[in-house]
Amino acid sequence: MASSNSDSPAGAGSSTRDQVPSSGSWSPDSWKTKNAAQQPTYSGDPGRLHSVVEQLSSLPPLVTSWEIESLKEQLADAALGHNFLLQGGDCAESFADCQPTFIANKLKILLQMSLVLVHASRKRVIRVGRMAGQYAKPRSADVETKGEVSLPSYRGDLVNQPGFDADSREPDPELLLRGYERAALTLNFTRALVDHGFADLHHPEYWDVSFVDHSPRATEYQQIVQSIGESVRFMETLAGDRMHEINRVDFFTSHEGLHLLYEQACTRQVPHREGWYNLSTHMPWIGMRTANLDGAHVEYFRGIRNPIGVKIGAATSPDDLLRLIDTLDPDAEPGRLTLIHRFGKDGLRAHLPPLLEAVKKEGRTLLWCCDPMHGNTITTQDGVKTRHFESILSELEQAFEVHEQCGSRLGGVHFELTGEDVTECIGGARGLGESDLGRAYHTQVDPRLNYEQALEMAMLIARRTGE
Repeated sequence: MASSNSDSPAGAGSSTRDQVPSSGSWSPDSWKTKNAAQQPTYSGDPGRLHSVVEQLSSLPPLVTSWEIESLKEQLADAALGHNFLLQGGDCAESFADCQPTFIANKLKILLQMSLVLVHASRKRVIRVGRMAGQYAKPRSADVETKGEVSLPSYRGDLVNQPGFDADSREPDPELLLRGYERAALTLNFTRALVDHGFADLHHPEYWDVSFVDHSPRATEYQQIVQSIGESVRFMETLAGDRMHEINRVDFFTSHEGLHLLYEQACTRQVPHREGWYNLSTHMPWIGMRTANLDGAHVEYFRGIRNPIGVKIGAATSPDDLLRLIDTLDPDAEPGRLTLIHRFGKDGLRAHLPPLLEAVKKEGRTLLWCCDPMHGNTITTQDGVKTRHFESILSELEQAFEVHEQCGSRLGGVHFELTGEDVTECIGGARGLGESDLGRAYHTQVDPRLNYEQALEMAMLIARRTGE
């Protein structure tokens, strides 16, 4: 592959703020000079881990640089209000769920949600799945204790297994290869579906999942489907020919770039382009627990050419945010940086406005996205993690209002969801309660909206974006 002219990628120049550490030279492994949070401890032979990373670095990439650049252009348009970002998928993918039905249903619900949003907003929707790589998860503690037994925490199938026994919880380097393989299989199947008519707007009725017929909002959805079908047929009648360009849609992938050895191994140079690309996904993001300006994750992310996201919350001060922006997007590249805010319904009005005002004062045009899931997680009396549908919706509605009041624009949403008939979040039109959680609670980490709740959420967002 062609080499760039410098070890430093484009956009790694000096900062405008004295407080921001000097950029210095960058390489895919320069993160090793920083403190790396949320990394597993591999206790076995170091040579085995090194061998796995070497194997990963030699495998074919999962995505291409031109796909990445296409997404960046679309995100730049979203920051200007022309597009809207819909990002969603599992909190943590499971190797066991790398099956055609699970993948197809996840794609279907994202297509359905985007269909509703397009119909209401008359804007192009950028579809980004939390999939084909969301195999690692941060944990609040390194150790999990049950009774008198303490074991390493489950950090996702990329690292170890959820079973509470010593063998399952031992981090295994070989799982990095298994994760890459399953990401490739997932992405290959998703591309095949999208490229061969699965997302054909001539037949949006094919996007239905069987359960939607039982939803209280089924009639409303079917009316949207019928309206779009009639519009397509009308336009084709005027044109006198079939509109082949609407046989497919763009679909991109994303995951939290948590396991830095994995991300490093997937970072490549490509012919005819400068800099380095993470070719395991189109849009990696930095989570709340690893968004330390002086940490290894920020160091890694500042050097890749992908569009990137960063989660921000109540602990993020305006100054912290501006320093992050200067470090991760020093050249103010359109579409480069998406700020994904997560405050919870009770914290958004207090914490979001100062951040919006600080960015506005700097004259920055960035894409703001709302993650209404993580700040609204609760635990029932029985110790089950869940989320109230009404709390998720409340944070979203407040986000639209606060952005408008501050002269800003909410340009996207970020959900943890599934296309399956799970019962992990309570509330919604069907009125799921705590007693329903035991019926189909399948997540290994965080509770997800099910197909019906996700579609209902899209319809409620659509009413806001369509105003």
